[in-house]
Amino acid sequence: MAEIVPLAEAVAALVHDGDTVALEGFTHLIPFAAGHEIVRQGRRGLTLVRMTPDVVYDQLIGMGCADRLVFSWGGNPGVGSLHRFRDAVENAWPGPLALEEHSHAGMANRYVAGASGLPFAVLRGYTGTDLVEHTATIRPITCPFTGETLTAVPALRPDVTVIHAQRADRNGTVAMWGITGVQKEAVLAAQRSLVTVEEVVDALDPVPGQVVLPSWAVTAVAVAPGGAHPSYTQGYSLRDNDFYRAWDAISRDRDTFLAWMDEHVLHAGAQPAAAGADGA
Repeated sequence: MAEIVPLAEAVAALVHDGDTVALEGFTHLIPFAAGHEIVRQGRRGLTLVRMTPDVVYDQLIGMGCADRLVFSWGGNPGVGSLHRFRDAVENAWPGPLALEEHSHAGMANRYVAGASGLPFAVLRGYTGTDLVEHTATIRPITCPFTGETLTAVPALRPDVTVIHAQRADRNGTVAMWGITGVQKEAVLAAQRSLVTVEEVVDALDPVPGQVVLPSWAVTAVAVAPGGAHPSYTQGYSLRDNDFYRAWDAISRDRDTFLAWMDEHVLHAGAQPAAAGADGA
């Protein structure tokens, strides 16, 4: 059964230096509050995994938490580049960042394989691309039934997966709805899991299209209202588009970035930052 614990306590117990950590969410339900707590606790040497690393990964990379990134797309959605990510790759600041790039389909199937207890996934999605030449974990495989050449990718089994959701009950069963991406598969594939939620309730009322994670699949739940900001949580908060636009300027310059992180993350407790360039 999942424990309901404070966010700082959950991160301290579950996220360790050198871990492979997946913070998943697709436009929606991105676990920013948990990512900020990882920064505050000074984790180092992480392998960060995510289908679509965006601003929270820019922050983790820029603060020196990551040595390696496993991903399928990276950017500030609707705005442009991730400047701290780019600086790490191009200039090794604040340290070198190794990359392992896949397609969206490849990443999703890797999570599914991990969740299913399988060693690898098979798909056609890399045919005609040059990713095979640049990523050692993409291998051709011959179908034993048809002789067709397909692509195999190893299962993803993070040490810890972190997600945000709308609700949990007092036993630690989690409910989320809206755009849910691969959160379910990423949790089931992980050795440990942390779910931040908007609220804990006595009973989980049915919601159309919701995904339910049973308590036995979750290691810890932490209450973090607004914990997906500046992304959104359907039914609770809207996407803060001003923040994403403001982040482009904040993150371009190293000193500006560090000053912002110092004020709004390192000394902001466990609360998500407010909106905009001056108060984001």
